[in-house]
Amino acid sequence: MSDENYTYPVAELLRNRRTIRQFKSDFVPLELLLELLNIANWAPNHGLREPWRFILYRKEARATFADAVIRSMSAEDRARLEAQKRDDYAKIPYHLIVVMKEDPRQKQWDEDYGAACSWIQSFQLAAWERGLGVVWKTNNFVYSPHFREAVGVQAGEKVVGVLHIGYPEVIPEPRPRTPAEERLTLHG
Repeated sequence: MSDENYTYPVAELLRNRRTIRQFKSDFVPLELLLELLNIANWAPNHGLREPWRFILYRKEARATFADAVIRSMSAEDRARLEAQKRDDYAKIPYHLIVVMKEDPRQKQWDEDYGAACSWIQSFQLAAWERGLGVVWKTNNFVYSPHFREAVGVQAGEKVVGVLHIGYPEVIPEPRPRTPAEERLTLHG
């Protein structure tokens, strides 16, 4: 097989995937989401520990998610952004919170965090391939005790990210990437 005639689907998927910040409010079948969750479970993880757990907000429960975010804001931000945030979160079909068990051993914690991040990237790629967009958020609210308690994050768990998931309303243009050669230290 000649390289010039072969397309590399994974490479194309990586190049074409975009972070989506504007979603259609169209219904996304739960069966599709579950399929994508199970595909992402094939992400590499040390010792097959599978350190991740998921908390999903959809349908009417999106208001509960919005409340948890809003109540974790400062009073000034809450007064300024509450209506906008409620409206924004109500339009996004799914809010998926990815949490990991925090291992007290640093090496295992690092491996588990890397695995959970790999899981998220695998999920994003699988979702993009099926026409869904994702934005991976790590905003300050994920550290708020109020948010953590309100959404069901347990003691000993870290929020690795909040994924907003749905069909893209707007797909942004690609932004340039720094060539790897500019960040490569080469020995030998």
